[in-house]
Amino acid sequence: MPADLAVLGLGPLGLPAAQAATAAGIGTVAFVPDARIAAGLNAGRPPADGSLTAPALRRMVAGGFHASSDPVVLGRVRTALICAATPPGERRTLDLSAVREAASTLASRLRPRTLVVLESTVPPGATQQVVRPLLEAGSGLRAGRDFQLAHAPGRLAPGGPGGYAGTPRVIGGLTPACTEAAAAFYGRLTDKVVRARGVLEAETVKVLETNVQHVNMALINEMTVFCHELGIDLWDVVRCAETRPVAPHGFRPGPGVTGLGAPVNPGNRLRLVELARELNDRMPSYVTQRATALLNEHGKSARGARILLLGVTYRPDLPDLERGPAREIASRLLGLGAQLSFHDPFVTEWRLAGRQVPRADALYESAATADLTLLLQHHGTYDLQGLAAKAQLLFDTRGATPAGAAHRL
Repeated sequence: MPADLAVLGLGPLGLPAAQAATAAGIGTVAFVPDARIAAGLNAGRPPADGSLTAPALRRMVAGGFHASSDPVVLGRVRTALICAATPPGERRTLDLSAVREAASTLASRLRPRTLVVLESTVPPGATQQVVRPLLEAGSGLRAGRDFQLAHAPGRLAPGGPGGYAGTPRVIGGLTPACTEAAAAFYGRLTDKVVRARGVLEAETVKVLETNVQHVNMALINEMTVFCHELGIDLWDVVRCAETRPVAPHGFRPGPGVTGLGAPVNPGNRLRLVELARELNDRMPSYVTQRATALLNEHGKSARGARILLLGVTYRPDLPDLERGPAREIASRLLGLGAQLSFHDPFVTEWRLAGRQVPRADALYESAATADLTLLLQHHGTYDLQGLAAKAQLLFDTRGATPAGAAHRL
């Protein structure tokens, strides 16, 4: 099947888009600069991060999906999605270098009447001020006249409810015609398309959605510290508060912000967002302090203590190690002289500062011999009641254990 869609960036945004498009019968090519990775995908070898299973990849390949490191494929499609990663850069601003590289690569192959959609998380104005000039300069074409340009903020959470089709997509085009072209494309993949007034509004949707999550997480994390200092059972407070009909649901304290994109604070103008970032960033340090205090209360020092970390991925029941607080917490504990081991049903090998952390294959035996078992991620396979009975000391940072079974954050 000839490719009709090119996806530039097979990360948390690009991979679900490629899957959904292939399932919808759209010939899809993933542009992957690394030829070895492209060849591996075409041979049915899924990404090493576990974001795609081998059977799922085989279904995609059978449906017409393929990967290529040759930019010539970009000149054969009618739609291109730029899904490049934008990690925090200097001064915590978003690093747009991968977006610039993707746009420049696409520009030299851009054909008239092509639809280009930027899905990457960017500050408001980036679609017009960063991507548009690169596309126009490299192609000699004009956005809104010779090709269509739009922004569709990424929304899909890996493993989240609804899947791709059930997640409404916001679309904002450079012109009304650009908006309609993008809406027509996403209408083939999702059940609902929401048209923003323009590109700036669509970009700012992501700013609002991401920052609302961070602010709410900051509040619940601040309540965690407050309640602990006063001897209040935070988890009982949360349980009771959620019975209020209009109460916000789903926010829980934890060892650090996981599964969320970085806060988007253009020009550091959103003061509440900056404060939320500070509060959330301190949680790994706070968890380390609480763990150390628990050991001290039981006559043990962090130096030399055998600490078992349970769950080191950034979301439950997913193998992704790239985000989440486990690495920082482990580094802090190592800095205090602790002897670490870990268990995670989705991770067979975990390295920290170039050193391999021993994996506890015999979970219950390891919990019984560890001075402290620290639950960082609650995977569905964990029998926490059984672990609480076996562990010498269990510190639950997720509030997943039954009341009274363990020490909770």
